Amino acid sequence: MNILEEIVAHKKQEVEERKSLYPEKLLKQSIYYNSPAVSLKRYLTRPDKTGIIAEIKRKSPSKGSINPYVSVERTSIGYMMAGASALSILTDKKFFGGSNEDLATARKFNFCPILRKEFIIDPYQVIEAKSIGADAILLIAAILDAKQVASLTDQAHSLGLEVLLEIHDEGELHQNIEAKPDCIGVNNRNLKTFEVDIETALQMASQIPDQFVKVAESGINSPEAILKLKKAGYQGFLMGEYFMKQSRPERACADFIHQLNQKSSKIEV
Repeated sequence: MNILEEIVAHKKQEVEERKSLYPEKLLKQSIYYNSPAVSLKRYLTRPDKTGIIAEIKRKSPSKGSINPYVSVERTSIGYMMAGASALSILTDKKFFGGSNEDLATARKFNFCPILRKEFIIDPYQVIEAKSIGADAILLIAAILDAKQVASLTDQAHSLGLEVLLEIHDEGELHQNIEAKPDCIGVNNRNLKTFEVDIETALQMASQIPDQFVKVAESGINSPEAILKLKKAGYQGFLMGEYFMKQSRPERACADFIHQLNQKSSKIEV
């Protein structure tokens, strides 16, 4: 069993436990459940923003502990003040050290799109995402079939949530394109080996129809990489580890965006 299969097996068990602890009826009583969501797609395409989706991630299966004691309040506010377009909050506890409370905290202090980064395999988790204040959900093509992707996308849209569909190759793209997600993300990390290479996103760029907002995920660690990805047609850039490995991720984000803006302005001149 590879790490992805292990995560999904655990997630199935976890979801069943949560259904009994927090029934859908209870989730729907949340103050966020009927609140309008903020559009991730719109923020990623705003000309005054960077396109960076700044992530809060305490640990990962490949890196182990990254920043276990991070302050969600300080970091999320700092990310947005630095000029990030959106937030990504990992809510998986066992493998990534996150929680639903992390996302709810970020929602409390920020008016911006928040992506729930989670291994979503069940309609219950979409309702849960809405109830904790998420604006968008991640669907991972590698752990879902085309029917599930379409059904979960429809459900998300019915709740006013947007969908970032994560793919790794051309096969996953063509299998799921009819589901009409809002954004399509190419993960540069192989979820079976956890090796990372941004060439994956660069090679996939021309395959993704322009009607979708294109997002590059993982392995982005320089302003030059973003400029290269922008040139290829990407508008969103999911970054977590690069910032989170610093003691003050929000400062690392501010420094990175400052460098990116400087390099962008030189190119424009």
